Amino acid sequence: MNRIHRLKNPVQEYAWGSRSAIAKLLGEPVPSTKPQAELWMGAHPKAPSLVLLDVETVALTKWIQRDPRAVLGAAAGSFSNELPFLFKVLAAGMPLSIQAHPDIDQAREGFERENAEGIDISADRRNYRDPNHKPELICALTPFWALNGFRQPGEIRTLAGALGSEGLDALCSCLDGRDGIRRFFSDLMTMAREPLRTLVRESVGKARGLADTDPAFDWMVRLSHEFPDDPGVLGPLLLNLVRLEPGQAMALPARRLHAYLDGTGMEIMANSDNVLRGGLTVKHVDVPELLRVLSFEPSDPGVAGPDRTSDVESVYRSGAREFVLSVISVSSGAPFDAPADHGAEILFCTSGSGRIWEPEADRSLDYGRGDSFIVPAAAGHYQIAGEATLYRACVPV
Repeated sequence: MNRIHRLKNPVQEYAWGSRSAIAKLLGEPVPSTKPQAELWMGAHPKAPSLVLLDVETVALTKWIQRDPRAVLGAAAGSFSNELPFLFKVLAAGMPLSIQAHPDIDQAREGFERENAEGIDISADRRNYRDPNHKPELICALTPFWALNGFRQPGEIRTLAGALGSEGLDALCSCLDGRDGIRRFFSDLMTMAREPLRTLVRESVGKARGLADTDPAFDWMVRLSHEFPDDPGVLGPLLLNLVRLEPGQAMALPARRLHAYLDGTGMEIMANSDNVLRGGLTVKHVDVPELLRVLSFEPSDPGVAGPDRTSDVESVYRSGAREFVLSVISVSSGAPFDAPADHGAEILFCTSGSGRIWEPEADRSLDYGRGDSFIVPAAAGHYQIAGEATLYRACVPV
């Protein structure tokens, strides 16, 4: 339990996935036979990574339980002897649903409530599949479009006003009052089907003539092709529209409405599957529960690059207690030397190649693009050499 091992990771083939991004990273045929949405690296019970040992292959969940302290280090007790994060390559070929995640108190209450109501844990109408929160961070590998948090009321009013839609103007009339964004969004989400369909179609029709003036209007038109008559089509008017450049990242705290629209990125999150959807989906949407959980305060998306901590490593700040994400760029004569004291880590190479050296075991592992590794806390000091870029997800110490 004190050595670094390769991982074999499951790919989630959701309909919104890309047929090229993950396949290219893994060196597999392009296009893939099915859309590949997410490469999961972690110990989520739904689809854990496999640890490739010398004599056997074992699920990461089971491997950790053999000696949680050796794998997780001092944090083992804080996270119930489980890896507290899920690390992903996310490849959006189509928009994901507009969604939010509960905070820890909401998650615990909701999980207990739905258990008491007898809702099966795998039921489509289940909102809370575990009692945990789900802070996230996404770092772009390619240009990456997303929606993140409510705009300021004035911005919503200006964009909606440019469309000249009587229906939107009527909704906007509440923005000046107390809890204006809450009232606007609640009125939109509880609108009867036919008036909502009319509002969305009218708004998209107006947006087509303005698509080259503001990306919000362009995205409205694009979303309407995949999700006609869906209230999420109006999302770019209400939510901050963000374009991340490669290397930029943003954190997504609990209760914030958001959606990933297009692009490939490294995503890390607390190990939870609690999702409350609000549009751009054919899956279950529980409007009352979404309205109960959401924060309606306008927010800044907080787009930022990483903070350099050494000549070869830079760290992305998220504020989450479950994970830290960093990017490592090694070159000839500039290796990465890991401190002896660290928590459990997962390494993923996005470009280049090289060698990982374990001094105490007098052992090395070659790596290249698409390779990933589990580094237990007990592995102690190790070194990464080569010409490469790797992302490092770790449990804070």
